[in-house]
Amino acid sequence: MRAYVGLLRTPYAARLLGGTLLGRLPNGMGMLAVVLHVRDEGGGYPLAGTLAAVYGLSTAAGQPVLGRAMDRYGQPRVLLPAALLAAAGYALLAAVGAAPLPAAVAAVVVAGFATPPLEAGLRALWPAVLPGPAQVEAAYALDAAAQEILFTVGPLLVVAAAAVSTETALLLTGALGIAGTLVVTLSRPSRRWRGEPRAADWAGPLRSTGLRVLLLALACAGTALGVYAVAVVAYAEREGDAAASGLLLAAMAAGALVGGLVYGARQWRGEQHRRLPWLMGALAAGYLPLMWAPALPLMTVLALLSGVFLAPMLACAFSVVDRLAPTGTVTEAFAWVVAAFGVGGSAGSAVAGVGQDLAGVAGAFAGAGVGGLLALTCCLLGRRTFVPRASGAARATTARV
Repeated sequence: MRAYVGLLRTPYAARLLGGTLLGRLPNGMGMLAVVLHVRDEGGGYPLAGTLAAVYGLSTAAGQPVLGRAMDRYGQPRVLLPAALLAAAGYALLAAVGAAPLPAAVAAVVVAGFATPPLEAGLRALWPAVLPGPAQVEAAYALDAAAQEILFTVGPLLVVAAAAVSTETALLLTGALGIAGTLVVTLSRPSRRWRGEPRAADWAGPLRSTGLRVLLLALACAGTALGVYAVAVVAYAEREGDAAASGLLLAAMAAGALVGGLVYGARQWRGEQHRRLPWLMGALAAGYLPLMWAPALPLMTVLALLSGVFLAPMLACAFSVVDRLAPTGTVTEAFAWVVAAFGVGGSAGSAVAGVGQDLAGVAGAFAGAGVGGLLALTCCLLGRRTFVPRASGAARATTARV
């Protein structure tokens, strides 16, 4: 843990991490807040689910767009207006409810698309704040592990606020996004950060073949996570235990938290692009036994193990992204990672539903294993494209503080 203590003692590191986590709480709150409000306003589950899906896809679409703007104009000019606009979207939905439908759709599109890309922004900032590549990789691991807290605390905050009213839950979601964004954008590193000059082309970071392959692999991994989120509900219904789905989600998150902290606490030999396929393979191996779907005590252990390599894989992938991103596109590149996971997760939800219809709980969980294996296949076939052309820390933007 000394690595983390030293990291967090670095000027601005704790503030940036804490502010980003606070501002990203809406990522773990928004979809549930939308569903609860639509249901409370008399909308059916199909409508609630559709609006939640629109919200998720809008978030995925907005991240690269806002990330590109951050590379060009800096962080505060993009992050703060985006947070205010997203909060306005939540407020509009709180005001109109499920009807008129066009207004509700517009509200969730605005709230999702304008979600400030704090996650991408933080990863772009780390090389400018921390003293060396080892500390940057530890920060990526801590970041990947800590984000599991968002998807545990976020839903609890929504449920607590919804006990007052679902409008309160929506307004709280927007307010937390603004608060965290202010913590980050008022800091010196965020205000001073600027992206390097970039080539004038529409593709941005996507002109990197290695990055395109990596994004495809991460989308497949996101599919596995989307499958898991739906499959645990099917498992809970089969077992007749409503609390089982929450327990299994928490177990996987706990595994990811522990795995990320352990991974980042030490320095690893070898290049990240060579390590990534091994971590992706371990992640895929953790998903495959879930198809067994045994009794809850053993299933909880399997869920815990399935998450152990998630945060290490993500931390390693972040390092590879930093090295593959063409000059001046680092924030957009990280935003594409968020988008890839979002699209993959949405696809995974549909895959799990089909698997459940075809083969029950085992069929639902099978999609997670398939997603993991596809992610591994992408890594193995494209591993030569992951070789960096330059050190990410040397290329990464800007101002040291």
